[in-house]
Amino acid sequence: MNKSIRGRALTGTALALATATVLTACGGETSSSADTKSGKTTDATPAVAVKEPLVATFDGGLYILDGESLKLAKTIDLPGFNRVNPAGDKDHVMVSTDSGFRVLNATDQALTDIEYKGAKPGHVVRHAAKTVLFTDGTGEVNVFDPTALSSGKKPSGRTYTSAEAHHGVAIELADGNLVSTLGTEEKRTGALVLDRNNKEIARNEDCPGVHGEAAAKNEAVGVGCEDGILIYQDGTFTKIDSPDDYGRIGNQAGSDASPVLLGDYKTDPDAELERPTRVSLIDTEKKKLRLVDLGTSYSFRSLARGPRGEALVLGTDGAIHVITPDTGKIEKKIPVVGEWQEPLDWQQARPTLFVRGHVAYVSEPGKKALHAIDLETGKKITSVTLPKSTNELSGVVAGH
Repeated sequence: MNKSIRGRALTGTALALATATVLTACGGETSSSADTKSGKTTDATPAVAVKEPLVATFDGGLYILDGESLKLAKTIDLPGFNRVNPAGDKDHVMVSTDSGFRVLNATDQALTDIEYKGAKPGHVVRHAAKTVLFTDGTGEVNVFDPTALSSGKKPSGRTYTSAEAHHGVAIELADGNLVSTLGTEEKRTGALVLDRNNKEIARNEDCPGVHGEAAAKNEAVGVGCEDGILIYQDGTFTKIDSPDDYGRIGNQAGSDASPVLLGDYKTDPDAELERPTRVSLIDTEKKKLRLVDLGTSYSFRSLARGPRGEALVLGTDGAIHVITPDTGKIEKKIPVVGEWQEPLDWQQARPTLFVRGHVAYVSEPGKKALHAIDLETGKKITSVTLPKSTNELSGVVAGH
């Protein structure tokens, strides 16, 4: 996690954006028609040192904020629809643009010259001290040590190219094996496993519409399917079926502290936009799936995990629902923002949850606000109002 087109696009139909160049990242298929070669910085406030920086996107750029005070430190002009994910070290964030993955040094508050070029940059996965990029337009997978980004040069690392380009995802395990999805632009079917030399050692194609990944305790890796979830662990694939014929788990969140994965759950393959109220909890040890009804809907940017493996869901009721993963019990609800509704266009801004350590950061685009919440006490640490409404929210992650 670490992080999809809403409604029908989740079943494989691409969102039509006639003038846009489509790019993808954790959570969905994205688009941009921007010239992202600029990366010009502007001083919303004089540049100051930031601690554990956060990065938020807005229409036309990036905000870099101090992770403790939420003070806006720098504004970077970057036209188009951009996406952000942790790079995996204490300084950098990956930015998905129309030209590929670009590396932002959030601590130094500047885009670097490091870029992984390719159409439709997609999922960014961090696991076992490695970062894995999947470029949907080419099927290329890049694996590297994120600490090497501090050199200012593109890290050397493993590469692999899928048999066919598709909206996919990959994760490298501690033993060097690589789990990567299978599919084409029209159809996604499952996953395969490659050894260190990129030789195939396992495969399972019983996962229609495969999307997203998450790793649980003891390195159980799950990839979502339209009828359940596929688990790979200790050299073996196991399929856990949904209780419904169509029960799609397209977005997941995992924790090293828990064998249970948190997933979304949708049951209407024909919906323009389904607003589900249930989430899925997948026990990778018992190979069982449990559904929990929150009593409120949520979006693909609503799922996260707490420091002890708590399952966290930001509901459209404005609260973070804290779920005990072993039992499915909703332990508490932490009010954060006002009530909201997921927009039909998945690229439109909506409240977003990003968790780092014991702090939950939640955006409130309708008020141009960003909030920091202490998950231990449930109390608000601080809030800030920004010049523009933000969309995606991320930050550096090393040390947490």
